[in-house]
Amino acid sequence: MREKNDEMLQDYEEPSLEEDFNTEIEKAEYLQRILINVSTNDGPYSEEHYVKLRKHFINGITTKNLLPSFVINNRDTSQFWHFIKNRFSTYAERRQFIWNEFTRLIDYFEAQEFSPIDESIDKHLKVFSSDYVLDYWKRAIERKENDPEGAITLSRSLMEAVLKHILEEKNIGYSNSADLHEIYKQVTNELNLTPEKHDVKIFKQILGGCSAVVSGLGNLRNSQGDAHGKGKNRYYKPSSRHAELAVNLAGSMCLFLIQTLKKTE
Repeated sequence: MREKNDEMLQDYEEPSLEEDFNTEIEKAEYLQRILINVSTNDGPYSEEHYVKLRKHFINGITTKNLLPSFVINNRDTSQFWHFIKNRFSTYAERRQFIWNEFTRLIDYFEAQEFSPIDESIDKHLKVFSSDYVLDYWKRAIERKENDPEGAITLSRSLMEAVLKHILEEKNIGYSNSADLHEIYKQVTNELNLTPEKHDVKIFKQILGGCSAVVSGLGNLRNSQGDAHGKGKNRYYKPSSRHAELAVNLAGSMCLFLIQTLKKTE
């Protein structure tokens, strides 16, 4: 098997794992293709890429549970080859088996494709050129279905990070011990978003609602997120719909604040 792959690699331009596979579904499909090539000699494959992709998906809280068991159990392509060649004798059987086993993982990523509002939030968060701000958002989206508590905590962290970045963009200091709502009040004062500064009733109501959303995110994270221990009589386990609400509220508020910041520049 290795000798055949070495021959095919001679005239093969290997893709870049970092540049050519930007989305999770592209990475999952590439991992699937590597294993099909190992099983059927359909084409060359990268041992290094298999190892990296296997580690990438095993480290994911959600994706590890969706990953085919043979990926988890086989650390390299040689181990996988010994597994697959003894299980199926024909290429067609091996191909179909791998496709079937990857269905859950690929279906999950297809269901997680960003909606237009998600794409807009993703684009506007990049204004800060901060990897960890964008990471909060992407991990919150990834976890909202299977890790609601983690998604709620990440939503609050995203909100706090964006607020602090806005203050830093405006060269305004803030206390590291300030709670979320205190930081939000600083930002709204600077961006002219406090309800008291507006005479039109509907705008006062909307901005008052925004303030309530931020307070709610802070309180929800404290009571239902995974940041604190819970007493047995004081704990209500959040569901995916609660996480969906928290993620969407945080994302929409961040989008609104960033767009307002741009208008004031």
